[in-house]
Amino acid sequence: QITDRGRLARDLARVIEGEVRFDPGSQAAYANDASIYRQVPVGVVIPRHADDVLSALEVCRDHQVPVLGRGCGTGLAGQSVNAAVVFDFSKYMREILDLDAEARTARVQPGVICDQLRDAAGQQGLTFSVDPATHDRCTLGGMIGNNSCGTHSVMGGKTVDNVIELDVICYDGTRMRVGPTSDAEYQQILRDGGRHAEIYRGLRDLAGDRKSV
Repeated sequence: QITDRGRLARDLARVIEGEVRFDPGSQAAYANDASIYRQVPVGVVIPRHADDVLSALEVCRDHQVPVLGRGCGTGLAGQSVNAAVVFDFSKYMREILDLDAEARTARVQPGVICDQLRDAAGQQGLTFSVDPATHDRCTLGGMIGNNSCGTHSVMGGKTVDNVIELDVICYDGTRMRVGPTSDAEYQQILRDGGRHAEIYRGLRDLAGDRKSV
């Protein structure tokens, strides 16, 4: 239960360069997505960069407020609505940071639109094969969260099959890169200890007998 939304909004506004929207209009706008569900958010944060995300998460932890990442709200099962502080990545964090045609890889921010990446790749004779019905407006961050697929997933795989590495920030402030991990790398992570090791140990348990996470 949020007892002082005004103080939370002020604390957030003090530490980020992006936007903090706690007005009733913004709450109403973010209470819905493409589903039938409606959940009024505590408020909305629109970060300009990763440092904003880190700072805003710290404030939310101090206030013990839940958070939710959101792209363009195309989820059909209520994935992008909740009674939480909504982080909207679709306005500012929408840059393609690098596109390596030779390696056939791209580094993107979570707010990049699927077709935005496809158009950029198309100039190099490539494409991003994941194509949900909302490809002209869904974000890569949302696609990763939902493991989106589409009609060509049989050919090119689901989103999970097309992601090599993620830069992850956990609610507790832990920031790490996750991706394919050899047994030697996994053992080193365990030796280093901490939250990073705890998460990787949990991932290995979920993977069962598979040799990498």
